[in-house]
Amino acid sequence: MDRDNGPGVRVPEQRTHGERAAGTELRFTVLGPVRVWRGSEALPSGSPQQRALLAALLSRHGRTATAAELIDALWGDEPPSQALATVRTYASRLRKTLGQDILVSEAGGYAVRIPREALDLTLAQDLAVEAEKARGSGDRRQARALINKLLGLWDGEALASLPGPYAENQRTSLEEWRLQLTETRLDLDLELGCHAEAVSELTALTAAQPLRERLRELLMVALYRSGRQAEALAVYADTRRLLAEELGVDPRPELSQLQQRILRADEELARPSDEPAPAAAPVRPAQLPATVPDFTGRATFVRELGDRLVTPEGAVMAVSALAGIGGVGKTTLAVHIAHRARPHFPDGQLYVDLQGAGATAAEPETVLGAFLRALGTADSAIPDSLDERAALYRSTLDGRRILVLLDNAHDAAQIRPLLPGTEGCAALVTSRVRMVDLAGAHLVDLDVMSPEEALQLFTRIVGDERVRSEREAALDVVAACGFLPLAIRIAASRLAARRTWTVSVLAAKLADERRRLDELQAGDLAVKATFELGYGQLEPAQARAFRLLGLADGPDISLAAAAALLNLAPHTAEDLLESLVDTSLLESAAPGRYRYHDLVRLYARACAERDEQPPVERELALSRLLDFYLATAAGVYALERPGDRLVAHLEPTRHPGLTFEDRHSALDWLYSEAHCLLACVQQSTGRNMLRRAVDLLWAAKDLAESGANSKSYESAALTTRDAARTYGDARAEGRARTTITNVHIVAGRFDEAEAEAERAMQLARSADDPVPNCWAPNDRGVIAIYQGRHEEGEQHLLQAIENFRADSNFVGQASALCNLSRIHVSLGRVSSAIELAQQGIDIYDRMGLSLRLANGRYALGIALTRAGRLPEALNQLTEALALFHDNRQPLWEGVTHFRLAEAHLAAHRPTLAAAHAEQAIALRGIGGEWRRGTVLTVLGKALDSIGQPDRARACWHEALAIYEQLGAPEAEETRLLLTPVAAA
Repeated sequence: MDRDNGPGVRVPEQRTHGERAAGTELRFTVLGPVRVWRGSEALPSGSPQQRALLAALLSRHGRTATAAELIDALWGDEPPSQALATVRTYASRLRKTLGQDILVSEAGGYAVRIPREALDLTLAQDLAVEAEKARGSGDRRQARALINKLLGLWDGEALASLPGPYAENQRTSLEEWRLQLTETRLDLDLELGCHAEAVSELTALTAAQPLRERLRELLMVALYRSGRQAEALAVYADTRRLLAEELGVDPRPELSQLQQRILRADEELARPSDEPAPAAAPVRPAQLPATVPDFTGRATFVRELGDRLVTPEGAVMAVSALAGIGGVGKTTLAVHIAHRARPHFPDGQLYVDLQGAGATAAEPETVLGAFLRALGTADSAIPDSLDERAALYRSTLDGRRILVLLDNAHDAAQIRPLLPGTEGCAALVTSRVRMVDLAGAHLVDLDVMSPEEALQLFTRIVGDERVRSEREAALDVVAACGFLPLAIRIAASRLAARRTWTVSVLAAKLADERRRLDELQAGDLAVKATFELGYGQLEPAQARAFRLLGLADGPDISLAAAAALLNLAPHTAEDLLESLVDTSLLESAAPGRYRYHDLVRLYARACAERDEQPPVERELALSRLLDFYLATAAGVYALERPGDRLVAHLEPTRHPGLTFEDRHSALDWLYSEAHCLLACVQQSTGRNMLRRAVDLLWAAKDLAESGANSKSYESAALTTRDAARTYGDARAEGRARTTITNVHIVAGRFDEAEAEAERAMQLARSADDPVPNCWAPNDRGVIAIYQGRHEEGEQHLLQAIENFRADSNFVGQASALCNLSRIHVSLGRVSSAIELAQQGIDIYDRMGLSLRLANGRYALGIALTRAGRLPEALNQLTEALALFHDNRQPLWEGVTHFRLAEAHLAAHRPTLAAAHAEQAIALRGIGGEWRRGTVLTVLGKALDSIGQPDRARACWHEALAIYEQLGAPEAEETRLLLTPVAAA
């Protein structure tokens, strides 16, 4: 009875040749033509394509293959229209031949259930494991005999004459394995002194495989030990020439070192290894899967986990991805570390794939039975119960140093019975679940690769030459893969197999987000299938949350925003989100914040499109999220600007937002949510959500002036403007254009700002909308200040003041008064300028407006500077600077430093003027490049005054270049500044 052979455990069956599998005498061969035998009778297996389907099922070792997987195996990317019906026909015919209990239908697919000894491939795999054990224990003759027996199972080319991409891939893989086994057997021949006999076979093999350096290395050793040194050296010379001509590379270091040893007539090389006499010893399992040859990066983890593995007391470790993303490379890393640690575990290594991410995880008692047999325990001595097996397992390990690799665990309960109980042994565990309940475990969260590691892995698979010529495209590819090792390996493997593709072609294919997951599959590897395993295990509420959260475009999402999107209470939402973190499909970015890996997000959206019913639920979820951001941002705006009438004109919301006790916590929220909030605006441009999206930009207008978020804010504003124009929504378009006006002013693009503001005023009149009707003329007045159109600017600002008064918007009125003050300064009306600025400050003081009070003091400081009342001006500007800093307005800090520099220069304090000008350059400022030019001009004047004329000249030259590029009138003044410096 095959009750103990656990999934993924590399343990050969211990049946005698006389035993038969219960219930069947069928035998299957794939190491040659695909055939079915009953005893000595060959059974009909159908057409080549039908046999290809049988081979695909046999290769899965009892696991179910879906119809889609079988169609892909038979026809690849170009299946016929009747592919599904054809697969069903083939399966039906095979079932008639094999029997209902052999070929079974389940879960929308098919599986072939047979004992291990019924398939020649699994027999070969078991013989390979036995050979490795024999060689590891020093019994080279037994190892060679087992490999010869293994190679004898081949009957020509594996899967001979079968069509389809799956058969072709398997043929290549099996042929490579046969060559590796042949090399191993020839290596054993040489170790046993059979060098003369090996020369002939090696000569034929090197002729058939001329670029396989390991065969050439073995041939050189065989010739040298046969006394044919010159021929051995000639083999090297031939190899070097061939590699240079065919591949443009040199022989690998091992071959070159071998040549040098032959040239030195190395006596050690001339002698075969001593063959120790076989000795009875405990069974030494060596079950670790092969490590990948192109393992890349993870140096810190390799060092950390490797060090903990080899400590004398042993340790239990869990390696899981950060939030358990499938495909992040947990198994690859664990296998690599385990191989590095092998010398520290001389009594063997056990391995099992616990299939924790699948529908049916491996049973601990089944795995223990397999482990005990691998450790030399007879079947008759293995008890039935889990507790008895676990106790015997721990007793068997006592006094031995064995490493246990438990791969793909479902949870801590599954692996507790499998952990060694004594010092000297160690266990390495991988799982998609972070095992916080595994006592004594050292938990490691494995994240995706760094960009450098990702590019290195991609290069190792694709080849340095192809990547070097298209480095930017290669970076685009690994970024599209989200730096996920599995995705990178699939993408690189596809490119490596298609020599006519460039890296740019692959990058273009992956650039389409809707197709990206479909592109990331190669052979039996697929990113989507990895995610599907986790999604399929979710409870309905978890699955709904997973789907809907993926719709939000932001880089992450807060708990409060997620609760609004899901229409759940915060504590209920938190329980759901934390459960998704535990199931490896969501990441906990920080306390109270969650995010998806980029590819997981794409998968979640695909699930939402496929599974979310009715479809309107998707739009409703995003509408609730928009309501949450708008309601909260409106609260922040009201807290920052008490009395500002804007909040009364915003679109109503059905779902509430957050409330804050003070403006500091409100600003903390606004700036921490900036990327998510603006992303929400970008994706809320449908007809039913557009007005709320535009109003969200208005409520969050501080982000436009903060510097760090200006670009994202501008992009969102342009998106909403274009959408409003498409729908013919004058109100939304007018408001959107007013936000864009502010963006252009901040960036110093005054012509563009004027055009947007003028159009906004027209739309405001047609829509009778007070918001742009007030703010657009105010903005046009500001633009006129910068462009020197002072009389025109005065008219705009007087209109703005009138409109603000009509709307009872005293805050807006104060803003327009302060801007009018600056117009009066430019027109030489200094006294009225001071009076206007003071009127604005008085309104701000009455309203308790901190941020806008800073604007008032800024305007008053400019007026006082022009009036020559420099100590008062410096006081006002210094207070404004502190307020801007407190309200996190670095661009306004920059312009205030500029005004302080002007004031200090006027007060004949050039050193202080230079210091403030330098800070203004560092902080930039409202006005973009134009502002930079004005600061450089003042800095040059300060530097000239403190005896640094060359540096002053450099500042003015840079300022002149800026002004000339912008066509600014300040260019003429700068040329005049340069003239006396040049004459000096």
